[in-house]
Amino acid sequence: MNTKITIEGNGAMNNSMKVAFATKDMEEINAHFGGAKEFVVYNVSKDGFEMSEVIKTDTANLEDDDKTDFRVRALKGINIMYTESIGGTAAAKVIRAGIHPMKVNESTLIVDVLNDLVKMINGNPPPWVKQIIQMETLHDVRQDRWAEGE
Repeated sequence: MNTKITIEGNGAMNNSMKVAFATKDMEEINAHFGGAKEFVVYNVSKDGFEMSEVIKTDTANLEDDDKTDFRVRALKGINIMYTESIGGTAAAKVIRAGIHPMKVNESTLIVDVLNDLVKMINGNPPPWVKQIIQMETLHDVRQDRWAEGE
């Protein structure tokens, strides 16, 4: 059953992205995408982060293919999803749903990733992140190599 627990934030997160974490304990990224019973979701912006919701994804009564599709549907609207591991077929479905899957090599504290994301947004985020948070791109470094020959 898909259950969403929504947390009321202060609503001050302008131009934020929704980041989900596959977790067993709400503190670490320590679950495989296919086995995650819940994902904790945060809004992340240049101003910081706040918890948004918890998406419950217990799929014990579904067939294998249905489990992946169920999780992808449950994560609709998420921009980035962190997980301990994810199979190729599942990753393809996640990407097709417009979600960027990110894998960590070992259990990682969610708060550390959130702090790194805020730093990255305030530094020089990659174009796909700028697109998510609707940052104005004033200069695209990819154009530099073409400008040199002018």
